[in-house]
Parts: sequence; C-alpha cells; structure tokens
Amino acid sequence: MKTMMAACAALLMAVPALAQEVNIRPDLASVEIETATGPVTIERIQDTENKIEGDWAKTSRPCPNFCIQPMIPAPGVTPIGELEMLEFLQDPEVIVVDGRVKSNFDGGAIPGAINIPYTQAADRLDELGCEIDFDGFICDDAKRVALYCNGPWCGQSPTAARRMIEAGYPAEKIYYYRAGMTGWRMLGLTVTK
Repeated sequence: MKTMMAACAALLMAVPALAQEVNIRPDLASVEIETATGPVTIERIQDTENKIEGDWAKTSRPCPNFCIQPMIPAPGVTPIGELEMLEFLQDPEVIVVDGRVKSNFDGGAIPGAINIPYTQAADRLDELGCEIDFDGFICDDAKRVALYCNGPWCGQSPTAARRMIEAGYPAEKIYYYRAGMTGWRMLGLTVTK
C-alpha cells in the first residue's frame, strides 16, 4: 500500500497546476487519462456556484436497500479515495469497474471505467485477467481492480466484490472507492455524458 501511495503522489505531482481556481489539489489542476474512446481530461468544475442536483443531492434513502456500507466490504479489500482512483485511471495495469446497473452507468460514470454490473461480477472475471477453467476461474494473473458504485449507501460494488471473491478473485487485488459517484460528483470531477 505504501508503494502505491508513493507512486500515486509522484504521478499526480507530475502534472502542474494551471491557472484554475478549483484544482484537484493545490499543485494539480487536472489529470489526463486514456479511455477506449480516446484521451479524457479529468478536472473539477470551475463554476464555484455549481451545485449537485437531482438524485445525487438526496441525503436520505430507505434502508434496506440503501443502508450505509462499510469502508471494507470484504476481508482483504483495500478502500481508496479520489487521488488513488485518479492514479488507477492512469495505470494500464488497473481496471476501474463501475459495478452499477447499466442504466446508472449510462447516466454518467467515471471516465475510463468499464461497466460490469454487480449481478454479473462473478461471471465476467475473464475480463479482469482470470482464465476460464472447467471448474470456474483461475485468477493467478488477475489484474488489480478498483470498484465503485453510487456512493456510501450503495451496495452494488460491495456485493460485486464479495461475489468476485467467492468465485476465486483474490481479495487483495480489489480496491473499493466507497464514495462512488456521489463523492465524485460532490467534488465536481469530470463525469462521462
């Protein structure tokens, strides 16, 4: 984890802050990532009057289904924040997975993420570096995966993590961005359209 944090700090410091009022950090205005459709610049919305609207502004939802999720959804899974997510988005050896249902993904996602709905997580491990075997999956060469969903009250990516582990995916290769789309949008970070 210390190595990952050091790499994140070094990588993010490489992009100098530009003349923007709303930066990611004092020394970091934006991060450029490669996606399947080409490069995308992730930055914060510059309008200091911008507000979250619609479903993203809702603070209270009935539990169940919308109960507050733990920071660690399963033993061995590592929680991460926005800076680590930005580092992962720039690393071709990491797959960022949006565990939400397709309609949520289509409504806006973290650029560079792929959509593997939580209901399909245990069946699509071959997309994450596992090999299909007669008895299931062999995940010796599994890639590191950063999972997210709608936010701290969303159980979709925690469920995906648990299902992946049950199917043989190594828990230590799963990273959980608990803040999800709620946190990402709250910080005014770039979202797919």
